[in-house]
Amino acid sequence: MNLKLKRTPGIYVVGFMGSGKSTVGRHLAHRLGWNFFDTDEEIEAAERTTIAEIFAARGEAEFRRIETGIIRQHFRWIERGRAAVLALGGGAFAEAENRQLLADNGMAVWLDCPFPVIQRRVANASHRPLAHDPQKFAALYEARREAYRIADIHIPIESDDPEVTVEAIVRHPLFR
Repeated sequence: MNLKLKRTPGIYVVGFMGSGKSTVGRHLAHRLGWNFFDTDEEIEAAERTTIAEIFAARGEAEFRRIETGIIRQHFRWIERGRAAVLALGGGAFAEAENRQLLADNGMAVWLDCPFPVIQRRVANASHRPLAHDPQKFAALYEARREAYRIADIHIPIESDDPEVTVEAIVRHPLFR
């Protein structure tokens, strides 16, 4: 396994909403025998409300503050040797503070999912506040790609089968 992962055993799965971060992250963690955490699920549990309700009642800035706190908490555990795969929310890696926190401390894996597949996957998802306006949604997808490109590993999504994606991750030269 990669020396960076041995030193700080964290894999951060990043990508746009609907790219499969939670599903692939769970499968990857299972394959590695590591813990798995989903920042969106952690936020909803900690705040005892949904992400959509946080956005509506407190705004995106407050959501991002909470999100960074959750990431920071998991990062400290990973830094102490608690191996984990962490699925980040779609906008988490777009935040410079979060990228800086994760830089050189584990590996960021970008699930690069084509926009038409994203659209299909989130078409009926009322719980995704940033997906309600189709034009803004497409612009957000394009804007975030620049940040995602900074990830250590780039995995093009070519299948809805999470095991295909997990296999591409573990076979990536940087992962070894």
